[in-house]
Amino acid sequence: MRTHVTAAVVLSLALAALAAPPSAHAQPAGPELNRIVDQGMAHSEVLRIAAYLTDVIGGRLTNSPQMRVAEAWTIDLFRRWGLRNVRKDGFAFGRGWSYSAVSARMLTPRVVPLTAIPVAWTPATPGVISAPIVVAPMRRERDLAGWHGKLSGKIVLVTLPNDGDEPREPAFRRLTGEDLAKADQFRQPDFRPEAVERMLDRIAFAGRLDAFLREEGALAWVRMAYRDGKLVHGEGYGFSAGATPTVPAIELAAEDYRRLARLAKVGPAPTLELSTVVAYDDTDANAYNILAELPGTDPGAGYVMAGAHLDSWVAGDGAADNGAGTAVVMEAARILAAVGVRPRRTIRFALWAGEEQGLLGSQAYADKYLASRPPLTGPGRPGLPPGIEARVRWPQRFPITAKPGLPQLTAYFNIDNGSGMIRGIHAEGNLAAVPVLRDWLAPFAGLGATAVVASPTGGTDHVFLQALGVPAYQFVQDPLDYDARVHHSSVDTFDHLRADDLRQAAVVLAGVLAAAADSTRTLPRMPTPTSAPPTNPFRYDDPDGP
Repeated sequence: MRTHVTAAVVLSLALAALAAPPSAHAQPAGPELNRIVDQGMAHSEVLRIAAYLTDVIGGRLTNSPQMRVAEAWTIDLFRRWGLRNVRKDGFAFGRGWSYSAVSARMLTPRVVPLTAIPVAWTPATPGVISAPIVVAPMRRERDLAGWHGKLSGKIVLVTLPNDGDEPREPAFRRLTGEDLAKADQFRQPDFRPEAVERMLDRIAFAGRLDAFLREEGALAWVRMAYRDGKLVHGEGYGFSAGATPTVPAIELAAEDYRRLARLAKVGPAPTLELSTVVAYDDTDANAYNILAELPGTDPGAGYVMAGAHLDSWVAGDGAADNGAGTAVVMEAARILAAVGVRPRRTIRFALWAGEEQGLLGSQAYADKYLASRPPLTGPGRPGLPPGIEARVRWPQRFPITAKPGLPQLTAYFNIDNGSGMIRGIHAEGNLAAVPVLRDWLAPFAGLGATAVVASPTGGTDHVFLQALGVPAYQFVQDPLDYDARVHHSSVDTFDHLRADDLRQAAVVLAGVLAAAADSTRTLPRMPTPTSAPPTNPFRYDDPDGP
């Protein structure tokens, strides 16, 4: 379904959030737990939150105008619901960027409209441009020399074409018991210093490619979308002030890209027509995490935390990634405020910014409140935008020096795997925490949340908190069609959210937070990480590998 959202929705959200009288309690069980379930199921606002965030505000690239609207809107709702200490918490980021139009057509040997999106943070075309294409795959420094003197006045296709990736499995699926059992396996660490060096190589090459194309007189460059199905994505990372790309760039749907490449291979190169309209915003170089709290009754008991990232890419509306997680975190806050919980520990809610550019918001929170790491020494790697190397090498910078806020954060729970229902919790290798997590999750077995699995999961905002020894967890969620077609893509819209799953997730999150905030037990912490040698000192890594 698609919900029509008007200004009246915001009012209805406020009215629905009138809190019940607070009651004293020792554990979130019995009547209080039932009130959480009733509020989250019979009086849910999670769909309205998700619909306004996606249908009205839309994609929320960090520091874009849409992200600024989302920041103000979420702050307003948290305050209407009665949360305390609601605030924007800033950190250095870079430029805002948005696009308002894109057009791509093949002009010869026939006219064909193409599916395209600008690559984020790349400049607009100077009006409508048209030129022959040249297929010039370039992904490493050594690839550039072979194209010297061949690109002037051309539109350059930089991806090596493939033969397609027709799906062999259903796009939509739910986890089976066998899937959950497989996830309950401890994963040994695999530290590869070379992987960090290759990541820095790739980041530096993006700037080198832009400079090479500019010097060679290319009009624009084009890459191929990494999924079939006429999907586009548009991820780009040139957000640092002073490091903006100079050559216009677009991503074409894979099917369109391969057609152009086939034609160029066997005959005259097709002529391509491109037009993009983009805007940069430099009014505020800071990005902002949004924080809100339900105050605890014991100032010395610390706090528990739940978070999701508010930012998204802009090919779609940022619904599953991560409007769903944002809506669930906000709905959990609304539920707990509405039933009048008075937790022993403060419950803090975080909506992170800059996740899509490298977990920047949660990393900034960790640096500001939890622990510090020594700065980089030496000249650094040339060709990298300001601050990038320090961020990428963050996990390698030792020793870790705890700040007073580190022991105060007793648990963190993250939502960022689409809109699938919660099936359990990744224990992230913290085996000592498994019994406690099982106890907190136990009341929700009837809702399908049963598994506490040993395996870790990465790539989202619990990572930098966990890297300091904080008990920080990502929930296990049904994948639905998240990885198959929705993640970062042009179909990441409200239509791919599941209403029953979102309600279930919000209730489970609210209940687990209430348990963690009131429990007399705290989650065991992992040892504070220290510098470690390579896991396999005899491995020869592929220089072109991940």
